[in-house]
Amino acid sequence: MTRILLALAATLFAGLAAAQPQPFPSHGITLISPFPPGGSTDAVARVMAQRMAQSLGQAMVVENVSGAGGSIGAGRVARASPDGYTVVIGQWDNLVANGVVYNLNYDLQKDFQPIGLLSINPQLLLARKGVPAEDLKGLVAWMKANPGKATFANQQASAQTAGVLLQQLTGTEMLIVPYRGGGPAMQDLIAGHIDLLVIQAAAAMPQVRGGSIKAFALLAPTRSAVVPNIPSADEAGVPGLYLPGWFALFAPKGTPREAIGKLNAALVEALADPAVQKRFADFGLDVASREQQSPEGLAAFHKAEIEKWWPVIKAAGIKAE
Repeated sequence: MTRILLALAATLFAGLAAAQPQPFPSHGITLISPFPPGGSTDAVARVMAQRMAQSLGQAMVVENVSGAGGSIGAGRVARASPDGYTVVIGQWDNLVANGVVYNLNYDLQKDFQPIGLLSINPQLLLARKGVPAEDLKGLVAWMKANPGKATFANQQASAQTAGVLLQQLTGTEMLIVPYRGGGPAMQDLIAGHIDLLVIQAAAAMPQVRGGSIKAFALLAPTRSAVVPNIPSADEAGVPGLYLPGWFALFAPKGTPREAIGKLNAALVEALADPAVQKRFADFGLDVASREQQSPEGLAAFHKAEIEKWWPVIKAAGIKAE
């Protein structure tokens, strides 16, 4: 009888132990990269996943879920269980512009929980090596002499916005060609199959330094410390040709505070790591300020980006192609 009671007690205690919630994280985490491999988003996602996994004590696996300008991957996370085990690397395209460009079945302002801002990313206007121009003024002159001849890669909303602004500000016409992501677009630029591309410096600096493509301008009013040799849009001759860039991590809305806190702590630790900082510098990225690395800092930053850019995108008539 005693043995039976002991067995029953052991079974009861085992059941109670199994019913207790496991501390986060108790298993691997999926980081959704909403663009194909080979682009800047994917590269940064893999650097962060590798370093954050060390802090979290669990694997963080990058999964590429591309299509529709990054909206498919973001939607996957918006609809995921809010438990901290599925997060997305967000940026201007999929967490700001797509709210205007696409008819989304989720809300960019209500369906995501901020984890932290990773970086501020310079955007570059690039050209294939054989384009008959050596600077932005020369490019504009060539485009005016050949209306509609230049081909421009539209791999996401930011690129499309930049293409529309370039045409409006210079009085030129281009053939805008849709791409699924920055990786395929960059491959075609290097191969000479497309004339122009706007992309984050993270995806372009090795090719720019190697001389396989040309960099005509940084899409900002002043130069960046991480790409100091590339002139600003103002210097290059097209004031107003500006475009933001950034990377951040988001979880589904309703993710527990404990999970957000541990994910944020791993993010902050990763961004303080000199090895990660060097990788970011090699990519041409400015690490976000410590304040913006917090969930609250990212929330304020994200809100301000939407309020600033949605009216601009609507006024430019940017829509999915």
